[in-house]
Amino acid sequence: MSRKPVVLIAFGGNALIQKGQKGTAEEQLENLRLPMRVVANLSRDYRVVISHGNGPQAGNLLLQQESCREVPAMPLDVVGAMTQGQIGYMIESSLDAALTEAGEDRLFITVLTFTEVDKNDPLFKNPTKPVGPFYTEEEAAQRPYTMVKTDKGHRRVVASPKPVAIAQHREIKQLVEEDYIVICCCGGGIPVVREGRSFRGVEAVIDKDLASSTLAQEIKADLFVIATDVKGAAIHWGKPEQRLLGRVSLEEMKGYVREGHFPAGSMGPKVEALLGFVEGTGNRAVICHLDDIEKAVAGEAGTEISK
Repeated sequence: MSRKPVVLIAFGGNALIQKGQKGTAEEQLENLRLPMRVVANLSRDYRVVISHGNGPQAGNLLLQQESCREVPAMPLDVVGAMTQGQIGYMIESSLDAALTEAGEDRLFITVLTFTEVDKNDPLFKNPTKPVGPFYTEEEAAQRPYTMVKTDKGHRRVVASPKPVAIAQHREIKQLVEEDYIVICCCGGGIPVVREGRSFRGVEAVIDKDLASSTLAQEIKADLFVIATDVKGAAIHWGKPEQRLLGRVSLEEMKGYVREGHFPAGSMGPKVEALLGFVEGTGNRAVICHLDDIEKAVAGEAGTEISK
């Protein structure tokens, strides 16, 4: 059993598809080269768990489904499972090359991950998460979905309930203890509700960072890192007095939340995920830019929250 500390890194969408790109397989594999080198370097001193988003990939699959009537459309839970295999393959391929380049002989594995939610979560009654393609008003009227009007057309919306537990957390913890690099919780995990001893997939999208925080607490990670496209969390965003936060206490960050500095549609869920982890474990959590992960782990970059 390895005694190295455990770090869970939640990669944002820019780890695979950057702004302005189409999202080809070649682009995604190229984009993964740098972050997987970081993982390979960190694996010398840490046991590493990787989680990641799947928004563009799931959106593309939904668009492909809507464009083809000859093949039965898959529900969102199955689409989520499809992206877990797709992105897991890409990450494993890139990670294998990075480990070889670093001279590290390490084991790694992708885990198909279910995220359990409460079937009575009130958020099911208020779907807000847009998914899939845009439709004209006439097309939207013919679709059996809840729709919302946007500046680009009508779009399907689904619920985004809070994660309760990661169904495979015991298996993931066991793999981590054996020093596997584990890839999991793609897109927040496959949303499921418990029915007796079984699970049933539901039409929902789970926030990736909240699901990652839940898993980080369940496996008792020593450090939780959210890697995204900004340097950290800032207060007074977009105003002349905007200020990037460095090291802050749990209570100080809660105060900023109460003051409304982190809107629900942007930094809110990420800060909520960080706070949940720090409260649940007493360990530190960081949000940083994708390029600053190693510095953030060392306490030299990003916004770090601790008790």
